[in-house]
Amino acid sequence: MTHTVLVTGVSRHIGARVASVLAADPDISRVIGVDTVPPPSLTRDGGISLGRTEFVRVDLRSPDIAQVIAAADIDTVVHMSLVSAPSRNGGRAAMKEHNVIGTMQLLGACQRSATVRRVVVRSTTAVYGSSPRDPAVFTEDLEPHDGPVHGYAKDAAEVEGYVRGFARRRPDVTVSLLRFANFMGPGVDSPLTRYFTQPVLPTVLGFDPRLQFVHEDDAVEVLRRMATEDHPGTYNVAGAGVLLLSQCARRAGRPSLPLISPAFTVLGGAARRLGLVEYSPEQLRLMSHGRAVDTAHLEAELGWKPKFSTGAAFDDFLRSRGLRPLGSVHV
Repeated sequence: MTHTVLVTGVSRHIGARVASVLAADPDISRVIGVDTVPPPSLTRDGGISLGRTEFVRVDLRSPDIAQVIAAADIDTVVHMSLVSAPSRNGGRAAMKEHNVIGTMQLLGACQRSATVRRVVVRSTTAVYGSSPRDPAVFTEDLEPHDGPVHGYAKDAAEVEGYVRGFARRRPDVTVSLLRFANFMGPGVDSPLTRYFTQPVLPTVLGFDPRLQFVHEDDAVEVLRRMATEDHPGTYNVAGAGVLLLSQCARRAGRPSLPLISPAFTVLGGAARRLGLVEYSPEQLRLMSHGRAVDTAHLEAELGWKPKFSTGAAFDDFLRSRGLRPLGSVHV
């Protein structure tokens, strides 16, 4: 059976990679990529080749997305267009509108569509929050003690609520919700990857949080499978194992600078105003309490495991930045 797939967020790295992989699948007849700006492959900046992906400039906050879905008879939607940090121009308000209002418009269009049969939504393990009262490992059915109240994590939690509502209203549509750990890899540019490339790594005094990463290759493979197979439900996606923040610093060959929590917050505000590194309130909590999730549900459903552990994903990122990983043991 051939498919016509819509991928949102194709101007960003992971979204572009997903569109490229799906466009190379002979069982997929068309791939429509949408975003507010053209992907780098269509500009002078170069970037990932999107193959036969057809790009359409659409702001998800507008009703135009419904016209795109109807005109192309879309049957599969892969929603990648969640922004994890505010732009210097738009700020937090524009980020929230894009993430939450954009998703509402997209799901509304899917609900009215007679052709959509599969919806895959990128979410984040940040919806679990970071708290000293958290369980050692989150499974998909556990509720956080302190749910997210800031930024990207709060947006993602709201998005998940709308996705669950859509799934109830359209039980005929296969809905897959993927909670990714922090992406890591050669092409990833995020607040966390920028943090690890600083000459000195500020840390929160008295804390050494556990961190989990998912390699971009594994993230793309999970999204490919979800877009071409029926796997309804909510899934954690992360590489095996964890790394302590202190272990990350040693692997990166970076000295750490322990700061009391208020000083970390002040430093984060200054860095954000200068456009250097994003130290959001949720990142401060992550840098204090960490987070780890269980991925057994995903592995059992797919009969597959990520190729990269958390440690291997971080090492690959370090090599891509010219930072020699200290030690070769993959955690």
